[in-house]
Amino acid sequence: MKKIIFIVLISSIAVFTIYSQSGKIRELSGEVEIKIAGAAAFVPAQVGSVVAQDTIVSTGFKSTAIIEVGSNVITVRPLTRLSLSEIQSSADAETLNINLQAGRIRVDVKPPAGTKANTTVQSPSATASVRGTSFDMDIKNLAVNEGRVAWGGADGIAVSVNPGKLTTINSEGNAESPVVVTTSSVLPPSPVGTNSTGKNSGENKSSNNPGSVDIDITY
Repeated sequence: MKKIIFIVLISSIAVFTIYSQSGKIRELSGEVEIKIAGAAAFVPAQVGSVVAQDTIVSTGFKSTAIIEVGSNVITVRPLTRLSLSEIQSSADAETLNINLQAGRIRVDVKPPAGTKANTTVQSPSATASVRGTSFDMDIKNLAVNEGRVAWGGADGIAVSVNPGKLTTINSEGNAESPVVVTTSSVLPPSPVGTNSTGKNSGENKSSNNPGSVDIDITY
C-alpha cells in the first residue's frame, strides 16, 4: 500500500510541473488584431498583448507582428492568420503547436541549455516539426535557415530539411525532396504588402542570422 501511495504521489508531482504558458506580442506594425478563445470578434492588438492558447492573431496589409512564446519567436508576415493551439512548459521542456491558417511566418526556436523545445507548425497542407532551429514557411512551402526541420504532407512521410534548403508540398499533397537554394531567381513573388525580400517596405533587409539563408516564400 505504501508503494502504491508513493507512486501516485510522484505521478501527481510530475503532472503538476507541466503548466500552461502564454505568449505576448513583442513588436507590431500596421493593422494587427487578436481574437481570444470564446470571443465574438477581433480587437486591435498592442505591444504586450497576451497571446494565450487558441488565441487567433491576424495581420493586415503591410502589417507584421513578433510574438514571443518561451524560447520561440514567431515573426508574423502581412496577410497572415494563425493560432497557438497548444502551449505547455515544464522544468525541462517546452511544447508549442502553431496552427497556420493563411499567410507566412518565420519561427526562431532557441531553447536555453538543458531545455527541450518541441515546436510544431501545422497548415492545411503540411506539418513542420523542429527542436531548436530557424525557418520560414507558409501553408505549402518551407525554407530552413538554421538547424533541421522534419517536413511532412498528407501521406505522413516526413523529409528532413537542412539549412539553406527549400521544399514544398506537391500537387498530390506530399512533401517534395529538399533542394539547395543558390539564387533569388528561383523564389516566387512576395505577397502583396511586402517588398522583394518579403519584408515591409523600409524594413531592415539583412538576416538576423549571419551566414544563414533567410528566404521568404509564398504559395
